[in-house]
Amino acid sequence: MTGSFFFYFFAAVTLTSALLVVLNRNAVYSAVLLVFCFFSLAVIFLLLEAYFLAILEILIYAGAIMVLFLFVIMLLSLGREKAQEHFRYLQRGLSLFLVIVFFLSVLIIFLSDSGILHQPHGTFTAGGVNALGEALFTKYLLPFEVASLLLLVALIGTVYLAKRKV
Repeated sequence: MTGSFFFYFFAAVTLTSALLVVLNRNAVYSAVLLVFCFFSLAVIFLLLEAYFLAILEILIYAGAIMVLFLFVIMLLSLGREKAQEHFRYLQRGLSLFLVIVFFLSVLIIFLSDSGILHQPHGTFTAGGVNALGEALFTKYLLPFEVASLLLLVALIGTVYLAKRKV
């Protein structure tokens, strides 16, 4: 019962944040909402016991791809909004609180010997490394290469357009 509730909750969070990414006018806010969408997708992968895919979602999309997006936003210099003074203190306090909660939760997981960090053998392997690698480099090799070429062309085009205006 609780598993399906969390699944539907994070599915709604994912859809809402994805919708707000498209509807938001500020590019930086859209990038932050996209990171939020990626993290909620990672939680959905965790609920489906695809631990490797959840880690890849966080490392590759929320990490590397978002750094690339923010680099392009800064390169295009789409504008900066000055934060109000009382929001700065709220932001610093909230971020410090979230960092403390994160490290405490990691510490609790490591100290409790519940086996939550180990994936059981033979139960669900669709999100594992072997199944993902086999599918990616056999059945989906052509779409994988086409997507990587499209991303490269989009990056080169963005840099060209940004440099032409400078």
